[in-house]
Amino acid sequence: MKVLVATEKPFAAVAVNGIKEVLDNAGVEMVLLEKYPDKAALLKAVEDVDGLIVRSDIVDAEVFDAAPKLKIVVRAGAGYDNIDLNAATTKGVCVMNTPGQNSNAVAELVFGMTILMIRNHFNGTSGTELKGKKLGIHAYGQVGRNVARIAKGFDMEIYAFDPYCPDDVMKKDGVTPVASAEELYKTCQFVSLHIPATA
Repeated sequence: MKVLVATEKPFAAVAVNGIKEVLDNAGVEMVLLEKYPDKAALLKAVEDVDGLIVRSDIVDAEVFDAAPKLKIVVRAGAGYDNIDLNAATTKGVCVMNTPGQNSNAVAELVFGMTILMIRNHFNGTSGTELKGKKLGIHAYGQVGRNVARIAKGFDMEIYAFDPYCPDDVMKKDGVTPVASAEELYKTCQFVSLHIPATA
């Protein structure tokens, strides 16, 4: 068996080494394709692999057609918006993801961007502070919960809307649930979206 780790944006070395160690211990060969120049390189690399691990790389029907031995695609991240699930189903390929794996990193990025905004992109004007500001979290999953945790350190008022998460879960975390996305957007000065990329 052979597994291809294909990433235009490379994984951290510790992640690649960890994947390799797991695959080596299972007797599976790992092939690494990083910073590939174009889709043709990916199509060539998948020709003889049984498994494929990607980040946000596009795995569409053309990729599935080029990989006749492919049995599984793992998206290192949440969601499947970069994977053509219909093409995978047609080819009998299992598709998996790793929700929560990078949720803290995404939540930290939220605050990097939020500070940049509240400080006027550091353009020399004074800006203001996050303390006491209202933060809305649209979807209270793994990333949303990490955003809430970090927001507490900034002493922000935290609101969330998620029709799939019970209000008592949010309240237990010190977050005020709201009844609709419209209410969230009207109430909060900042809104952080953590919803699937669907229509």
